[in-house]
Order: sequence, then C-alpha cells, then structure tokens
Amino acid sequence: MADQGLDGAARNPGVGSLRAALHKARIEAADRTGVVVDLRDAEAARLEILNEALDQLFTEIPPGVDLFDRGISQGDTPRLWIDSIAHVAMGRDKRIYRFVQDTRFGRTVLAESHDVPVMVDAITDYIARRIIERDRALVSALPAEVVAPGRTAVVVEKPASRFWPFVIGVVIGMAGLFGIALIAALRSS
Repeated sequence: MADQGLDGAARNPGVGSLRAALHKARIEAADRTGVVVDLRDAEAARLEILNEALDQLFTEIPPGVDLFDRGISQGDTPRLWIDSIAHVAMGRDKRIYRFVQDTRFGRTVLAESHDVPVMVDAITDYIARRIIERDRALVSALPAEVVAPGRTAVVVEKPASRFWPFVIGVVIGMAGLFGIALIAALRSS
C-alpha cells in the first residue's frame, strides 16, 4: 500500500498530488503578478515624473480655457491624460514615453522619447495648437455685431422665417375650401 500524507493523498514517487500542484501554480502566479505590479508601478512612477514636469506649463494656460484635464489613470496601462483625446503612455519597453491622440481615423502618435524635456516640448506644442483651435472656433461662432475693434463687421442676414408664410398658406387654403363648400351648397339647394 502507498504511503499516505497528512492530507490523505497517496505519496508515490513521480506522482504529485493535485493540492501540491495547485499550491505550486498559485505561487508561480503570485510571482508573475508581482512582476506585473512592479512594472505597472514603474510605469506610473515615470508618468508621475512627467506629470510634475508639466506643472509649470499648466499654470501658464489662460484662465477660462477648460480644454485640459490632466491626470494619471491607473489600470492595465497607466496613462497621463492631457485632455479628453490625448494622453501619454509608456512604450513597450516601459522606458519610452509615447504621446498619442485619438482621432476619428484611429490613434496618432504625436511624439516618442526617453527624455522628459522632449515630451514637455511636444505637449507644449500640442496645448498651444489646441488653444488656437479653440479660439478660432469661438471667433467663428460669434455674431457679426461682436467684432474686435479696428476690424470691419461682416453683416450676416438671418434666413427668412418660414412660420408666417406657412400660417398665411393655411388660412388661404381654409378660406378656399370654405368658398368651394359654400358654392357647392348654393348650387345644390
């Protein structure tokens, strides 16, 4: 008869118990998880360094410009968000910063570098372009009466209202139908 261990499993040479195999697999999974967590922590730490380097830049953004909401998101892939469509993530080697923007055609890489100052310059250029786009969009949305001093105002006429012609058409149509019904009633009597 085979030796029995404390857990009641047979102890034969070359044959392991399921409990021992599960224990070994859990230890290996914990080791792998620890490595993944360490890599994630290293990514988050590098992104935190870049985030601190951006403090001066974000203090220079004019008040009232609410396009940018900077923050580090934790998850499977930590990211430093610059705004709702652009973020910095670590590259595959976990040492290179990758600044990307989500567009309707997919994700576009705006900059890649190992150096924090290079990334700060790329993010600065991006923020400047976004502020200019915002200003242009706001100016194009202004009514013609509000124009900067020294510029010629362009008068844009509103399109004609379609409500009153509709009402007049309905009244004329009803009067016509009433007239036809009156004539038909007079002829039949």
